[in-house]
Amino acid sequence: MAFDYDPNNIFAKILRGEIPNTTVYESEHALAFRDLYPQAPTHVLVIPKGAYVSMDHFTQEASDAEIVGFMRAIGKVCELEGVSEDGFRAISNAGENGVQEVPHLHVHIIGGRNLSRMLAKET
Repeated sequence: MAFDYDPNNIFAKILRGEIPNTTVYESEHALAFRDLYPQAPTHVLVIPKGAYVSMDHFTQEASDAEIVGFMRAIGKVCELEGVSEDGFRAISNAGENGVQEVPHLHVHIIGGRNLSRMLAKET
């Protein structure tokens, strides 16, 4: 499968410093920042610094160092935000059916309150 990365997506612009963000954590391979429209008291986006569209793109084409660095950044954000003890949700949407809004891999770390069920059965 071919993955078409748009270098002008909003997260690419954030990585280039063209759009400001509220950084929570940064490493060689990842950037984590507060979501502009938080769904809970803690809502942080973690993105890889590489040009990856989705989780499947990332896991198929990223280097081992990028994968480890990105996953460790997610763990660090959970630690910094204090959500590990009471629980959190890590969400990565992909593609049209997954309702992905920005075509750059990102994981939402959401916590700080009791979260409702993630998916409801359609009737």
